[in-house]
Amino acid sequence: MDVDLLGRALRTLPDDDDHPYRSGPWRPQHEEWSVDVLDVVEGALPDDLEGVYLRNTENPVHLPIERYHPFDGDGMVHAVAFRDGRASYRNRFVRTQGFEAEQEAGRSLWAGISESPKVAEAPGGWGARGRMKDASSTDVVVHAGQAVTSFWQCGDLYRLDPLTLDTLGATGWDGWFPDTGVSAHTKVDPATGEMFFFGYGLEAPYLHYGVVDAEDRLVHHTPVPLPGPRLPHDMAFTTDHVILNAFPMYWDEDLLARGRFALAMHDEPSRFAVLPRRGGVDDIRWFEADPTYVLHFTNAWEEGDEVVLEGFHQDTPMPRPDVSDDMWMFRYLALDWMETHLHRWRFDLVTGETKEERLRDEFTEFGIVNPAVAGRSHRYVHAATGKPGWFLFDGLVTHDVAAGTDTHLRLPDGVYCSEVGVAPKAGATDEDDAYLVTLTTDVAQDRSECLVLDAADISAGPVARLRLPQRISSGTHAHWAPASALPGWS
Repeated sequence: MDVDLLGRALRTLPDDDDHPYRSGPWRPQHEEWSVDVLDVVEGALPDDLEGVYLRNTENPVHLPIERYHPFDGDGMVHAVAFRDGRASYRNRFVRTQGFEAEQEAGRSLWAGISESPKVAEAPGGWGARGRMKDASSTDVVVHAGQAVTSFWQCGDLYRLDPLTLDTLGATGWDGWFPDTGVSAHTKVDPATGEMFFFGYGLEAPYLHYGVVDAEDRLVHHTPVPLPGPRLPHDMAFTTDHVILNAFPMYWDEDLLARGRFALAMHDEPSRFAVLPRRGGVDDIRWFEADPTYVLHFTNAWEEGDEVVLEGFHQDTPMPRPDVSDDMWMFRYLALDWMETHLHRWRFDLVTGETKEERLRDEFTEFGIVNPAVAGRSHRYVHAATGKPGWFLFDGLVTHDVAAGTDTHLRLPDGVYCSEVGVAPKAGATDEDDAYLVTLTTDVAQDRSECLVLDAADISAGPVARLRLPQRISSGTHAHWAPASALPGWS
């Protein structure tokens, strides 16, 4: 493996850092690498796997002003590109305005999510509550031929070259971008090339929704009025509709009036807004459901007069009361503490009624479907299982929602994986005729690998294992971009 060290960020974290989310599997990187051909340590790469797997991770380089949260880390994208039975690798920091300013200053300048906005040392800032650094470290998709990274609590959308990972700058549509920013989990419809997005903040109407076409032109933007500030994290789309949400877990209103930001579960139902993909305020249909919070939806589709939505229902959205102040913000990210279950909601557009059902009892999250069925009825959800008590993925599971069966890939102790990318095989006709790609972090062996699995049977183990040049940090979201979505691939 011929490895090139391309760059190194200024880093002021201590070498003996023992923060639970800046050490072990969350130990951040500060170096950028390039490998033209990765070593295959087991199996063989399929010749028909063509495209790029992108993964976003949090990689802090400076101590926080007061207190660190794992979602505060600087964005770093990893890319494994597959072509002709070979694979290459690159990783790059997302060079946001905040990252560049803190590199120049040599310290943190903005507040993290677990810090008061008042501690920020620099003017301005980002985030739905303001004064935060836009790390662009949460999500990544490919739209209009470019990788697009985003921040979980609203910020700029940063564009990267999907092959070199060079940062191309913040997004602006004819020089315009929403004042409230855009949340993570923009959605791209592979069938039309459109990208759907939403953003939220502290000022009425509190939520906006927009559409960008396949040529990266803003073609629709509308308010979605709410009764007050809410904290949506994801959305979904069908062939004709989009689904937005307002869950009862949001900032404590009494504390918010005094300038403090603390989560609270309110005595309210979950609310879902269903509207046409180019619909406005008058087209919104609101549906109510049992109280919960949902971080991620898997898919949505239409069945007759119903819009069907699937995602991960939380039985315990708020942290347990017996957790100390020092640990609650970390423990509540664990799947078994949130009690996340695959769940389905049905919204009847004629009667206005909602029906819902639990699909699984197992704690899973970060579910991905084959992009060929995005916005349409699906059979398989490829999700992650969690290490008890920690925000770490200790294996993968394929939920067959038609048959009611599951197939697992269980990783060895101390090895953790990422959200998968689903890569349909050449000429595929079946939904599970695809490969799954994930990156692993092995703490004991101090290494990371890329695994390629057959989606039809992940329990058989990897089709191929490839060695990365350095152990990478755990992180959040990933994306598969087929060669056809990548200009200049040939």
